[in-house]
Amino acid sequence: MRNNRRTNSLATLLIGLSIFTPYTGAFAPSSLTARRTTSLHVIGEQASSIGPATLLRNLKQNLPQIPWLAEGKAPTSNKIDIPDHVAAVLSRPDAPKREAENADRTQRIRSRAAQASEDALKMRGMLVGEDDAKAWWRAQRVIPEGGREVTEEDPLTVLVAGGGLAGLVVAAAAHAKGMKVALFEQASSYAPYGGPIQIQSNALRALQQINPTIYEELVKAGTCTADRVSGLKIGYRKGNKLAGLYDAGDWLVRFDTIGPALEAGLPATVVVDRPVIQQILVKHGFPEGTVRIKSRIQSYEDLGKGRGVCVTLEDGTKAYGDVLVGADGIWSQVRKNLHGLDDGAGGFAASGAAGGALDDAEARKLARDTVKIAAKADRRYSGFTCYAALAPHRASNIENVSYQILLGEKKYFVSTDGGGERQQWFALIREPAGGVDPEPSPQDPHPKLTRLRKEFACDGSGDGDGNVWDPFALELINASSEEDIKRRDLYDGAPLLTTLDPQRLWSPWAKGPVALCGDAAHPMMPNLGQGGCQATEDGYRLVEELAKVQHTRNVPGALGGYSRVRVIRTAIIQGFAQLGSDLLVDFDLMMTIPLLGPFFLTMTQLSMPFILRFLYTPSF
Repeated sequence: MRNNRRTNSLATLLIGLSIFTPYTGAFAPSSLTARRTTSLHVIGEQASSIGPATLLRNLKQNLPQIPWLAEGKAPTSNKIDIPDHVAAVLSRPDAPKREAENADRTQRIRSRAAQASEDALKMRGMLVGEDDAKAWWRAQRVIPEGGREVTEEDPLTVLVAGGGLAGLVVAAAAHAKGMKVALFEQASSYAPYGGPIQIQSNALRALQQINPTIYEELVKAGTCTADRVSGLKIGYRKGNKLAGLYDAGDWLVRFDTIGPALEAGLPATVVVDRPVIQQILVKHGFPEGTVRIKSRIQSYEDLGKGRGVCVTLEDGTKAYGDVLVGADGIWSQVRKNLHGLDDGAGGFAASGAAGGALDDAEARKLARDTVKIAAKADRRYSGFTCYAALAPHRASNIENVSYQILLGEKKYFVSTDGGGERQQWFALIREPAGGVDPEPSPQDPHPKLTRLRKEFACDGSGDGDGNVWDPFALELINASSEEDIKRRDLYDGAPLLTTLDPQRLWSPWAKGPVALCGDAAHPMMPNLGQGGCQATEDGYRLVEELAKVQHTRNVPGALGGYSRVRVIRTAIIQGFAQLGSDLLVDFDLMMTIPLLGPFFLTMTQLSMPFILRFLYTPSF
């Protein structure tokens, strides 16, 4: 979105919070402050909640407890999946109509995902053999000092680091504008981490503008999630007669996502399997031979004065182009070079194209190594480790609910419809970084399942804190296999720049002929489901700016303009995601405080349409 009064006011608020608030949960201070004051728990350590929530918790623990206040029945209205205000929107003539789950659609979606995964492992459409040896990017062109003109016959040449969603979108957008593009992916095969991805309305609009065929194919392959309710639930019985009583699984906040999308004239959100997205983008986005696997970009040299960039791959191969785009994830090697970070700041991606290729042994090693990488890369550990899986299971509430979060103290459980009678779920647990699960043994062959069954126990004495959870979490956990459950610590970054470098302040994600996008520029927590969506917007805007370039000497200006346009919007969304994650684990506290609890829930309910309207903008 281009700057306007609403954007500027929100940006001003975030800037103020990031500068003056010592709240490490939502906004990370400068790396300098973090290194001097380790108690702030910013880099490579657990983000802790300080301020009002901690004070209220301590106050509550010191007050005498009155058991009868927590006795009684919770209102039946808390149990209604689709309240009147959501039903009214879903019944609109222009709203998508729910297509009930059926065997044919389930088979179609599951078989499409399986075929796409097989195609990815076979590396169809990738650059191999003699074609690789003759690739256009291997030859260094003789470009005079000052650069060259860009024409239809001699277009811009774009090198893209990273074959995840961000890199694929950049490559497709560049090709659609007539540019010559090459994509370098470090993994040896495309293997998905975490299953399907929500492509929300704003990202669908970006893809529609980039390539209508890609948009149409994704909608056709996807499952609509905007035709049901979404929201927040309490994981276990909570509250009191003064603040409101809630049983396990009662709704706290319910909302729809289709209303704001229709207001903006945007398509309805869909969920699509990651390998299917990759398959569609590779097939319809650019010519065969565009993607080169086993190709990690190690370093680059800005050739200066409009002459482009020389990239060195890890195996020593050189690649030449007018532009280099770093779409290589949160531990971006391109970002390391661009910002002059210490050795060790670049690491192997644990998500995107490569993540699913990691076995448990590799994942354990990566969890420990990532703590060190994060400190070098100036990334913030969110305080949460995340277990995730795609359960081949028809959820008990599938016809009414597309997305829900069960909230609790120290943890929460997220689930969303994955299409094809599958549920994608995430269990986020607050604990220090670098933790790993025990290896399977004869005594405990399923250590991840064992832990999760204890964390979300729905009978007996409940979890370690004595909370008896709503059985829906275990419904999905028990439908998953040990092998399908992946674990990783969640890291993100400061929502605004933590630097006084004038160049970076003026051009946050770009310098010379090099720019960053996606997680390399603005990694964010998954609470809003906007990580991939913002990467898609990045790809669209970046190439739109490059498409204006008529001479290579203008490339730095175009890339700088792209980053200035995007940084405010992504900072706001990144900040919302961080703040939302940190507040989620304080909801159980809010449920026990008179006046404050009901007020907090009411404000959350009222704010969701405005947040969605900001996300679902038709221009970015």
